[in-house]
Amino acid sequence: MTTFAIVGSGWRAEYFWRLAAALDDLTCVGVVSRAPKDLPVPVHLSLDDCLRAKPDFVVTAVPWSVTPGLVVELVERRVPVLAETPPAPDLDGLRALWTRVGAGGLVQVAEQYTRMPAHAARIALVRDGVIGEPTRVDVSSTHQYHAVSLIRTLLGTGRGPVEVRATRHTAPLADPITRSGWADPVEVKQATTTLATISFTGHGKLGVYDFTDNQWHNQLLMRRLLVRGTTGELRDQEVVHLAADRTITRNPLVRRQTGYDLDLDGFDTDHITFNSRVLYRNPYQGQRWNDEEIAIATLLQDTAAWVADAGPEPYPLAEGIHDHRVALAIAEAADRGTTVAVTAEPWF
Repeated sequence: MTTFAIVGSGWRAEYFWRLAAALDDLTCVGVVSRAPKDLPVPVHLSLDDCLRAKPDFVVTAVPWSVTPGLVVELVERRVPVLAETPPAPDLDGLRALWTRVGAGGLVQVAEQYTRMPAHAARIALVRDGVIGEPTRVDVSSTHQYHAVSLIRTLLGTGRGPVEVRATRHTAPLADPITRSGWADPVEVKQATTTLATISFTGHGKLGVYDFTDNQWHNQLLMRRLLVRGTTGELRDQEVVHLAADRTITRNPLVRRQTGYDLDLDGFDTDHITFNSRVLYRNPYQGQRWNDEEIAIATLLQDTAAWVADAGPEPYPLAEGIHDHRVALAIAEAADRGTTVAVTAEPWF
């Protein structure tokens, strides 16, 4: 049994203790909160009090500005950390955090997007070489470091120098749904779209970033993901590729979702396939979890395996820092209207 604690008690922290309650091999031994709260897990008013429970690792689910100092404090106590994204808010903070804790190997970043079922299936297909060597990835669904993580993972570029160009455009758009729920009545508001290209120096590969305000929740905006390879292209749930000489095929990625029509097994994700190949199988069938919950549960179990020396690092600090460094370059390029180069950094 692996135990963990959480610093923070907001909506993000709730995911971790709620999902762990359904997992046989993980237990949340406490939450650090600034004020007493009635929660289904022990609540501590200080980090010292919480650490007396001797958690195997600690999740930091606190505001951006608080994360770096908390991570340093935990590492100084030799406690493994799973830090919510991003690990520091700005470039100075990223560099300072790496200087303080980068060499210790005790910090992972809670980047869950690559573990979402649809993205995990796409990554598996690309790594299988179905579309050849990936050369370009377009992401229009999520923002900043999350999008950068998807782009880098699908391209397989690792960490290294990039050149970023970006622009912003503002236009009216209906905003019917937010995290708080449906708007009543629906209002048309000004929404800003950031478009950026990320050129991976030395790789000859390209990332295209496209994000509009509230795109996470606004269901009027279609999510789009494209991976272009040397012998084909993946677009959302469809693949076109060169299967053999004089043979181009077009096939879908098919998600088997139970609970529709006369399927009485209950609403759940089963698996995602490409032809007869299973690209992804849901390890939590019966929980009826959405994709975000599946991804976070997977991340928790991967972290538990890591601290037990039974698995690889789930998402090392260097990866999370680099994601946000590139995201900051996107914002800077859009602000200045010029190319921004990300050159040698200590985490390369």
